[in-house]
This record gives sequence, structure tokens and C-alpha cells, in this order.
Amino acid sequence: MTGPLLPRVSVRADAARRGWYWAVPAVGHVAREGLNLAPITVLIGDNGSGKSTLVEAIAAAWRAELPRELPHWSPPRGSDDADLHLALELSGSTPRPTGGCFLRAESMLGHLGGIDAAENLVRLVGGRLNARSHGESFLSYLETRNTGRGLWVLDEPEAALSFRSCLRLVSVLAGLAAQGSQVLLATHSPVLAALPDALILELGEDGMTSRNWAELELVRDWQDFLAAPERWLRHLF
Repeated sequence: MTGPLLPRVSVRADAARRGWYWAVPAVGHVAREGLNLAPITVLIGDNGSGKSTLVEAIAAAWRAELPRELPHWSPPRGSDDADLHLALELSGSTPRPTGGCFLRAESMLGHLGGIDAAENLVRLVGGRLNARSHGESFLSYLETRNTGRGLWVLDEPEAALSFRSCLRLVSVLAGLAAQGSQVLLATHSPVLAALPDALILELGEDGMTSRNWAELELVRDWQDFLAAPERWLRHLF
């Protein structure tokens, strides 16, 4: 595994700090201290902790410096997307390697549909992606883009995947990192969080804290639930 293509993310000193996202502790952490990334970095945290806000902004800042002829590196930005990327400074490879992609659960179908509309891309991915199951189309897309080094930014990909498909994704992502690509992953999945050699950052009220897998509240909760689900379920009814 080589060094990361994007070793550090920081906030520009002259950035205007008027958006709602500056109040999110994880974003404030990046503003104060910056964010050092590893070849594989996994962001863990509850809903609202800032995982998606950060990965979306980092992907948009990276995409802005890619060649314009790469329309399918990421979905089009939506009207609800924050403009945090404009405040970010990315330290790393220049020019940007063009491999990789940015995929998030809520825009995945539309992004893959755009690929299906381009006959030359359909041939590259071995047939129309959205004609397959959600999980199979997602994994097929990743597995056919694994040429050339690049940044792979994934936001909660487990939404499309079964347990065994999550294991398959772990294998794909570990292989990409071993070939010199970089992975930035936001997830609620203890399976994906177990990526070998990953830097795991847990987001919370204190910003970001580096954790071992077994220390994660996410992992402890799942272990406790699977050991005795009735202890959790009886509080719901």
C-alpha cells in the first residue's frame, strides 16, 4: 500500500464561515486542526455527525480539479448540496489522478442511469447497470473502474448491499488501496469499518477521534444486539 494521493484536507484561511455546516463539530475540527487522511480512511458517526457533509465536500473539491471530460466521476451536484467544498484546501497529488469516483446512496441510481445512457460506457461495464439489482449494479460499477490510481469516495454504500456483498466490497476497496488508489468511506456498517489497515475516525460532539474497530460504539451496539436482541426490542413495544 503506497502513501495517500490526498494526505491532508484543511480550510482556507480566507474562507467565509457563514454556512450552517460550520456549527457541525466535525467540520469545526477540520477548520481548527485540518484532517489527515490515510490510504484508507473510514468515517463513523451517528446521523447528523457530519460524515456525509465532509465526504461530499472533499469529493466536490477533488472533482473541481479533474479534467472536464470526466463527467461520470461523480453525480451532478444537487440544489441541496452545501458549498463547503469552496472553503477546502486539498494537499496532495497534482495533477489529480483521474481514477476512482464519488458515489452516495441517494444519488446512485441516477448516476448509474447516466452511464447506462452512454453506449460506450455500457460496453465498458459489461451491460446496463440499472438492469441489475441495486447491489449488483453498484459492485459491477466499482469493479469495472479499477484501472488507474484515483480517489474513491463512498457515502454509506451499505444501503445497497447485503452482508456478503459488504464483504465483497471490502475486498474490492482493499485491492484498490493495494494498487495505489485511496479510499475515503463514510459508513454505518461494522463490516465496512473493518477494512484492513484503515484509519477509523469517529465523529461526535468533540469533533473527530481516532479509534480502533473494537472501540467503536457502532461495533459494541451491534455485538450487544446480536447477542440478545430481545434486550433492545422490549424497549420499543
